[in-house]
Amino acid sequence: MKTPDWDDLRFFLALCEAGTLSGAARATGVEHTTVARRIDALETALGARLFDRFPKGWSLTAAGTALVPHARKLEDDMHALLNVARGASEVAGVVRVSAPPALAAFLLAPRLRSPLARLPGVEIDLRAEARTTDLMRRQADIALRFARPTAPGLVTKLLAHVDYALHAHEDYVANRLPAHWEFLGYDELQKDAPQQEWLDKLRGSRRYCLRSNDLLTQLQAAVAGCGVGVFPRYATAGAPGLSALAPPCPVRRKLWLVMHADVRRSPHVRAVADEIIAMFENE
Repeated sequence: MKTPDWDDLRFFLALCEAGTLSGAARATGVEHTTVARRIDALETALGARLFDRFPKGWSLTAAGTALVPHARKLEDDMHALLNVARGASEVAGVVRVSAPPALAAFLLAPRLRSPLARLPGVEIDLRAEARTTDLMRRQADIALRFARPTAPGLVTKLLAHVDYALHAHEDYVANRLPAHWEFLGYDELQKDAPQQEWLDKLRGSRRYCLRSNDLLTQLQAAVAGCGVGVFPRYATAGAPGLSALAPPCPVRRKLWLVMHADVRRSPHVRAVADEIIAMFENE
């Protein structure tokens, strides 16, 4: 048995996640033939068949399945090594910040001018994402989340409490009784969000005229006079024509800043995290 190349293990993990050569190629930025060649090289080095090849995708064998947790540990250790190395460098580089789309648009982006001026060597990659970024896999350096993670190796800091309120355009409610309101809400993917659960109870048998997985889409529909929705107060502050309605929404959510402990040691990541923390402390 030969010692496998680390890069081959990287392609192995990418194929495990994607399930197809084309998907793994997109994830790693190479041609699908390169992925196949690297998997062949890994199987040769280990002396084991890791995937069964089928026309519609590749499936892990028993040997491949047994290798996955060890490959993931090697990946984590490699990332930790690289982050420690970066920790000895200057405050410069790309910092990937993941946040819910509305929060990225309304709270982060408008407040970045001064931090960017103070960090001339840093490029912030602000990712507006509805999905939960996997910080353990280093898909981002910093994440803003409403749910506090419990995974070991992650560090958290409470940034703020986010309040919600019922809103509609003033023209929509001017000549419409509450019994005739129609509502704007999340789709099935986010039906368990606390503000959505509250809205479901409030509306009773009244109609949802629009559902969306995106808060910004719902907000624009409210501004256009389509119906009544529940929105975080930070998103409605500058929305033209929106009025807050009764009853008051009791939902108040905690917003957390989350980082991996290893990443926190990198000066440029730490500097950006400190700037984000300061944004909320100064509110």
